[in-house]
Amino acid sequence: MDARVKPGHDDEIELRLSANARVPSMSTSTHDIEEGLALLPKFDANGLVTAVATDVASGDVLMVAHMNAEALAKTIETGEAWYFSRSRKKLWKKGESSGHVQRVRELRVDCDQDAVWIKVEQLGPGACHTGRRSCFYRAAPLGQTGSVALEFRNADKTFDPNAVYSASDKKPRG
Repeated sequence: MDARVKPGHDDEIELRLSANARVPSMSTSTHDIEEGLALLPKFDANGLVTAVATDVASGDVLMVAHMNAEALAKTIETGEAWYFSRSRKKLWKKGESSGHVQRVRELRVDCDQDAVWIKVEQLGPGACHTGRRSCFYRAAPLGQTGSVALEFRNADKTFDPNAVYSASDKKPRG
């Protein structure tokens, strides 16, 4: 598999998924991007798109991460979620450390193709490296002014991250 991209819609975009599947460079008019059927992701200046993962059964948001062209291509090709770590500057497969793999059931792009929404079957007890089912376990109460204290929501730990991740994982995300 080869994935090459230059950031933005105005540059050449090519995702080579396998010898038989290919998303070639095409016209990048606003109409083609918003109404067409070609996958024409608009990567940011760092070569990334935001990826939102939700539980396919419940619709709950599990996590938000980023994908580069290679992660997007691997996700489409394998049916499992791949991301790009901005902090570690490397590609990673969700579940590579924890075994908590995300099987992708549907992948959508937003209207201008600068964000990806993946509906996943979360294997294992959680998606968050803190040991929770979701990375979204705190809420800001509405209608307040001044300093706001977050409140825990559905924050029970579903696994022990210390038992799942090795001591060498500085910032585990798998």
